[in-house]
Amino acid sequence: MADIKVPVFSESVSEGTLLAWHKKPGDAVKRGEVLAEIETDKVVLEVTALQDGVLVSTAKNEGDTVLSEEVLGVVGDAGSAPAPAATQEAVSGPIANEVSAGGTATQPDSAAAGASAGNEATRRDDLSPAVRKVVVENGLNPAQIPATGPKGNITKADALGAVGQQAAPAQTAQAPAQPVTPAAVIPAGARPEQRVPMTRIRQRISERLKDVQNTAALLTTFNEVNMQPAMDLRKKYQDQFVAKHGVKLGFMSLFVRAATEALKAFPVINASVEGKDIIYHGFYDIGIAVASDRGLVVPILRDTDQMSLAAIEKAIGGYAQKAKAGKLTLEDMSGGTFSITNGGTFGSMMSTPIINAPQSAILGMHNIIERPIAQNGQVVIAPMMYIALSYDHRIIDGKEAVQFLVMIKNLLEDPARMLLEL
Repeated sequence: MADIKVPVFSESVSEGTLLAWHKKPGDAVKRGEVLAEIETDKVVLEVTALQDGVLVSTAKNEGDTVLSEEVLGVVGDAGSAPAPAATQEAVSGPIANEVSAGGTATQPDSAAAGASAGNEATRRDDLSPAVRKVVVENGLNPAQIPATGPKGNITKADALGAVGQQAAPAQTAQAPAQPVTPAAVIPAGARPEQRVPMTRIRQRISERLKDVQNTAALLTTFNEVNMQPAMDLRKKYQDQFVAKHGVKLGFMSLFVRAATEALKAFPVINASVEGKDIIYHGFYDIGIAVASDRGLVVPILRDTDQMSLAAIEKAIGGYAQKAKAGKLTLEDMSGGTFSITNGGTFGSMMSTPIINAPQSAILGMHNIIERPIAQNGQVVIAPMMYIALSYDHRIIDGKEAVQFLVMIKNLLEDPARMLLEL
């Protein structure tokens, strides 16, 4: 026998939520196979089997709060498998008949359907933890949910939409008919609502963002960048870059490099506040905001001053894949001295990003739009991007923030300066 234990949490994590079981008592398991998933306020952790055998029992249910190293269940050899439980029909049949005679018949078919849907969701490995949780809790059948994900996968929005469609007929049938005065006409048709508790990660995001607003003196300064030189550079060397490095040259690596050079020139923007002290960091760890089904996550690129453009692109691509699969670790997102977020990938033209405490500044990238500008006394059409720097005015003055953003603008409009370190 071997206990299944909650992984050891980091010092900043006190508890988690058992998000899903991938096995049920009696199922065979293999060493290293994922048995359950636990959501903390930062990441989703996988609990794996330490030996071959069967899942003998579980001590926690999905949705339960769990602590570091708490026992979740037991794995034993094949001979220790629990006896098969009585089927729903065998247990409920006689009772259902007896109750029916009394005038209050039960409906086992819906329970069996819900259990079947839950088993189907558990067996499928293409569902994210967030989607699986919605499917299991609401007894949905994944095969009947229209998928709109980029790879034909079911998104959380798809699952919640299926819940709303499922609830609409029931709410319409249950709504009592009441007289309505002409001054309070209710629109015709179903008006479903769905109350869904925040995940731990979403709760933590909310707390951190609100804490920043309550603590830091936030201010945002803007500028614009003519992206034509960067686009020309990428077009000219893209094929050679891909052939040599096996990854495409994107704009993000250029922004990371430009931000790193600007942080060297303005150290206070790479600093953080601790009590009444300012901590100046002698390294450059830049967080890259990545969207996932569970919310916005910010994995960290370490020592960006020592990374090539190819290394930056590979690292960002790897983090994006891990974020989509829910595989980011606490180490991936710990630390960071500065952050970059790109709302332009979703079509944002301008925004005021919120800093990621305890960092003191964040750079916001936006959509590239062709528009007329004055260049050498002539009006020309150029691909322009608005950029924004939100910063903590407690330690960063407006002059430094503006000069920092101007330096990034100048480097991106003349990318050779970054390579020549001018």
